[in-house]
Amino acid sequence: MKHHVLAAALAALGFAASASGAEQVVAIRAGKLVDVVAGKVLADQTIIVSGQRISAVGPSASTAVPPGARLIDLSASTVLPGLIDAHVHLTGDPRLHGYQSLGVSDIRAALYGAHAARVTLEAGFTTVRNVGAGGYGDIALRDAINEGELDGPRMRVAGYALGIQGGHCDNNLLPADFHYTEAGVADGPWQARAKVRQMAKYGADTIKICASGGVLSKGDEAGAQQYTLEEMKAIVEEAHKLGRRVAAHAHGASAIRDAILAGVDSVEHASLIDDEGIRLAREKGTFLVMDIYNDDYILQEGAAAGMLPESLEKERMVGQVQRDNFRKAFQAGAKMAFGTDAGVYPHGDNARQFHYMVKYGMTPMQAIQAATIRGAELLDWKDRVGSVTAGKYADLVAVSGDPLADPAELTRVKFVMKGGAVVKQAQ
Repeated sequence: MKHHVLAAALAALGFAASASGAEQVVAIRAGKLVDVVAGKVLADQTIIVSGQRISAVGPSASTAVPPGARLIDLSASTVLPGLIDAHVHLTGDPRLHGYQSLGVSDIRAALYGAHAARVTLEAGFTTVRNVGAGGYGDIALRDAINEGELDGPRMRVAGYALGIQGGHCDNNLLPADFHYTEAGVADGPWQARAKVRQMAKYGADTIKICASGGVLSKGDEAGAQQYTLEEMKAIVEEAHKLGRRVAAHAHGASAIRDAILAGVDSVEHASLIDDEGIRLAREKGTFLVMDIYNDDYILQEGAAAGMLPESLEKERMVGQVQRDNFRKAFQAGAKMAFGTDAGVYPHGDNARQFHYMVKYGMTPMQAIQAATIRGAELLDWKDRVGSVTAGKYADLVAVSGDPLADPAELTRVKFVMKGGAVVKQAQ
């Protein structure tokens, strides 16, 4: 009796087990399948899923479906790998910026993150990299998802973002009377090394640094360099020694240049990148993660969400320049991964960025590759996610139309599978 109750519970969660303990087998019929590795669309394919992973992919006419397999018919749909957003803040509430954010505790932010994680997953983003959260909320969120306690994407997480005192990764909204300094602040190379060790100690698998000022921070200039080359070299050396990759928030040209010279794995935003920065990124293989959608949200909704007038003015200065530099960097051959800064705008709207990536130079296939195989490479998860390939996790999404003709189709995901479990299936 207990066995039947357990089996029913597992099946309700998207897992199934036979009396012998065999893995659930699912056969998915895909009318069209986007092969992001080859850069082409395949017709009438069958995907065999055994447990959490893909065991076979091929033409329906020649791919054997195991006896007893559960069948999912997506023959009228286009199937893609689960999407990857390499720059999110799941614990960030887009309705509460600036001074409106001061009443939010770390615990409340983490609880909001549980909601955002589910929304993000249902939007088709089965993997994300969370680049900064207070109270180690993203680490708690990742662990709860991994334990099956919450629904959400696979996560790479950073804990606190590292930055200088008074910089973009500090909190400059409170007066001196409060004596408040953000927990990720570290000045000088040895203090910065110690902060990397602290993040690793408490579970961060990514290190996020603020190399320059930012748009949404108070009292700094977005393009002004903050961490020095010496400090960034110390951070990167320590992080790489501990097996962590480094993401550098950097808007300004000098900060971008020094971050790349220091050996960071990705530059976030890269709004004011110059020819030297593009050349260095290409030569060093440094990823650029440029959030070219959220300019719309900041300028249209930012004031109501509490963004400071100085932040709105900074966005007016860098928003269009960033989009133009996205085109320039891509055409020059820089490596690019999809990242949106979700949390600045509402979670779940991540796919709106595809339109802008195509508008500013990419083909739809290239934009999808940035959110699949390129993202998997950046996250060092090429063996797990990023393509519909035997051996990888069965992370799949489906849309009704053709995303290569209309990237907006990716904002209308109707089917999501993560690790062999169906998360969303629209009727």
